[in-house]
Amino acid sequence: MSENKKRPVRVWCDGCYDMVHFGHANSLRQAKALGDVLIVGIHSDEEIAKHKGPPVFTQEERYKMVKGIKWVDEVVKNVPYITTLETLDKYDCDFCVHGDDITLTADGVDSYHLVKAAGRYKEVERTRGVSTTDIVGRMLLLTREHFRRGEREYEVERRQSTSLGLDHTATVPFTACSQFLPTSRKIIQFSEGMEPQKGDVVVYVAGAFDLFHTGHLDFLKKAKEQGDFLIVGLHTDPTVNRYKGSNYPIMNLHERVLSVLACRYVNEVVIGAPYAVTEELMSHFKVSLVCHGSKTPISDDTDGSDPYELPKRKNIFKLLDSGNSTTTETIVERIIKHRLEYQERNSRKKKIDNHII
Repeated sequence: MSENKKRPVRVWCDGCYDMVHFGHANSLRQAKALGDVLIVGIHSDEEIAKHKGPPVFTQEERYKMVKGIKWVDEVVKNVPYITTLETLDKYDCDFCVHGDDITLTADGVDSYHLVKAAGRYKEVERTRGVSTTDIVGRMLLLTREHFRRGEREYEVERRQSTSLGLDHTATVPFTACSQFLPTSRKIIQFSEGMEPQKGDVVVYVAGAFDLFHTGHLDFLKKAKEQGDFLIVGLHTDPTVNRYKGSNYPIMNLHERVLSVLACRYVNEVVIGAPYAVTEELMSHFKVSLVCHGSKTPISDDTDGSDPYELPKRKNIFKLLDSGNSTTTETIVERIIKHRLEYQERNSRKKKIDNHII
């Protein structure tokens, strides 16, 4: 009987996975659909610096972020930049999967040429409108373009500029901070489509979850441990801008929705959740516990009231310490601090893209 049992198809993906975003998650989702088990190899900081330029996240952060994506079964650290047949065989993988964009080494060699020649390579569609290069540029520019409202909400600007991040028309990367066009199908693909079971303890958290990072991941893991079903409320862009100031959020609401939905600890997302936790919200979702990060400030609502006044009064509010001090602001600070390095990195990426085109 065991001889007739079908062997699971093991799929290999590898990459930098820097600034892990929903584009990475979507690629891994598609890769997992081609088999049964998904193994993801992640390059070291040294390999990335050699071939692409300095990564934003450290390798330990990148390992943790990829492990947190719900379609990933195994993570392999410190894999070679060029994918070899030996690597596939070592981890008993049938084939390698990558997006339909070309990845080149520092010498201009296709990093997948060996597995392609052996017929052990498959492509999935790259998520258009988002990339690490683009996100880095948003932080350098901190432009408001990505959360305009009304008829200009998804408009894309691309004008000529002489340098990165020094004016509103910079093209490396593009000033248009969101080129992603959301669809209901994409949200359905990321969603589990499950509801709480009878007797489940439903935990609710809310926030911006901008530039989804390890601080968010550790907090959501801690929140999920408080119950059985975790619901995340995501505030609208204008709401986030009101309490965070500057030109936040970096990523618009639709992008933040997919980033959070890709997290293995999250069961459901409320898109455009009210800032104050209301009776209607708690009743509708049968919320048992409301949590908030102990190190994350709680701003008053527009009328000066505490947005968590109701769950506090009901004695179902809890502050959680994730043990991680990473914030969206600290990630932005990394970019600003190393502005020139990332300018050079993005310039090289643009030259490669233009050469391919």
